[in-house]
Amino acid sequence: MTHDNYDGSFFGRRKGKPLSPKRLGLMSTHLPRLRLCLETPAPADLSALFDADVGEVWLEVGFGGGEHLLHRARENPHVGIIGVEPFVDSMGKAVAAIVENAIPNIRLFDDDAIRVLDWLPPASIDLAYQLYPDPWPKKRHWKRRFINTENLDRYARALKPGAEFRFASDIDTYVDWTLQHCRDHPGFAWSAETSTDWLTPWANWPGTRYEAKALREGRAPRYLTFRRV
Repeated sequence: MTHDNYDGSFFGRRKGKPLSPKRLGLMSTHLPRLRLCLETPAPADLSALFDADVGEVWLEVGFGGGEHLLHRARENPHVGIIGVEPFVDSMGKAVAAIVENAIPNIRLFDDDAIRVLDWLPPASIDLAYQLYPDPWPKKRHWKRRFINTENLDRYARALKPGAEFRFASDIDTYVDWTLQHCRDHPGFAWSAETSTDWLTPWANWPGTRYEAKALREGRAPRYLTFRRV
């Protein structure tokens, strides 16, 4: 995702190429139904958000092209997944796929993920993903990275005890940054026991377009898993 403007706590470009008339129509018709309404309090039981009968609720912050979000939703029909993505093109693709494939266990939010994390009830999320976020590689921009003490506090509040927070990146400085911040945070413990643990994707990993680009350009992805303690 390309980010170049600051908007509250989110740095980012929200629009790219214009949506096709078909996707624009799907967005207009279906995003209001799929979008979380943060103007009302979150239900105590988040399963009430979904049309499907779900037993767990997962969160993916910044789902990009939606490959992982859609794959996990199809693979786990009894899990409700909240996907957050402010980039309009990506949201348009996700809405189209959800509608065309009649996927009942996804809810969406097209704005700042901090708003969702603050809206969620405490200890309500069973698993959270943040995959290939903008790394802000220049040191003077590191303060813009989403992984920081304040946002880890938000994740820790929303995750159930024992739940996992999964993070992937191909940028070494952001991997190191995330390791340091999560290991320093009292709410998280890094679960890796050997070096292969963070070189190996999670089970049934579908890959993402960002990962494919990294591999083409010779960068090695890292997969970090932290447990909410």
